[in-house]
Amino acid sequence: MNIVLPLLIAFTACFFAIWLTKPMAIKTGLVDIPNGRKIHDGQVPLIGGVAIYIGVFLSSILFFDLTYPFKIYLIASALTLVLGVFDDKFSLSVRLRVIIQVAIAMLMIYQGGVSLNSLGLIFGFFEASLDHSSIVITVIAVIAAINAFNMVDGIDGLAGVLSVITFIALGILLWVAGSVWYLLALLFIAAIIAFLLFNLRWPTRAMHKVFMGDAGSMLIGFTIVWLLLIGADKSVNAFKPVTALYLIAIPLMDMAAIMYRRVKKGTSPFKPDREHLHHIFERAGCSRKRSLIIIALMAVGVALLGGLMDFFNVPEWIMLLVFLIIFFSYSYALFHVWRILSWIRKNRTEANL
Repeated sequence: MNIVLPLLIAFTACFFAIWLTKPMAIKTGLVDIPNGRKIHDGQVPLIGGVAIYIGVFLSSILFFDLTYPFKIYLIASALTLVLGVFDDKFSLSVRLRVIIQVAIAMLMIYQGGVSLNSLGLIFGFFEASLDHSSIVITVIAVIAAINAFNMVDGIDGLAGVLSVITFIALGILLWVAGSVWYLLALLFIAAIIAFLLFNLRWPTRAMHKVFMGDAGSMLIGFTIVWLLLIGADKSVNAFKPVTALYLIAIPLMDMAAIMYRRVKKGTSPFKPDREHLHHIFERAGCSRKRSLIIIALMAVGVALLGGLMDFFNVPEWIMLLVFLIIFFSYSYALFHVWRILSWIRKNRTEANL
């Protein structure tokens, strides 16, 4: 099958969907308004996620074999998208969002047949089969992935670029394994690139700026965890279960570290703030563009490390150990960076008195 035309359709449909839905978003108030935590110029339409879904959906129904699992994916991802749209519009409570995400995960498990049944050989010489705990672990994985990409969406292009990196890795690994699901990863790459042209206003600043919103980040997070679970399944065997951690390392580590800091401070782990990795780079003096490039390179490096270890059949317990070392090093560095920045701000304040 010639993949060029489906990719072109996904890109074009997303591109024009943004143009067509922008006036509607402004009219209905589906826009992002600047505040103390969100810094940007004017009201920005939150239509990127809707446009990405339109591009992927249209190309899928035109060119791909709509198997029952794929139809379930389209339904589940549409529900995720709608949840995100309502969250963008009405700022839903954390409890309601999680309840609906659990319901979507159950649809994925019982109708789509997608779940995590084994953690592989992460403990050495015996397989960590999940058995009866499979459903609970799968639901947790779905909620974690959705919210990881939702939380990392803090500066222009970040969630889009990080997801493209993950989709590229997934596309390659699934293609090598002979799974047709690699096509879904490619469609998302095409659609997200179309969105990024508006989000980053490239190649000209005359492009109308849009955000993907919670709808887009949740849709991307759900799709990525769907493909991760398929790729890690024994029937596909595209990669080891532990490799999945490397493919979404930056969003996952940032979410875990930030939630730990919030709980330690006595606040809700889901309460928004300006303490994410990209905020640290900004406060350290990096421009948003430079922060985006640095974080993207970090994501590429970790994903490449995981992919190479998987390819060379490094024992899974070693892969887990290396990932934990990376994670704790990351968390330790972030903690001390905040202390250093606090010390700098304190001395600047005293110097100005």
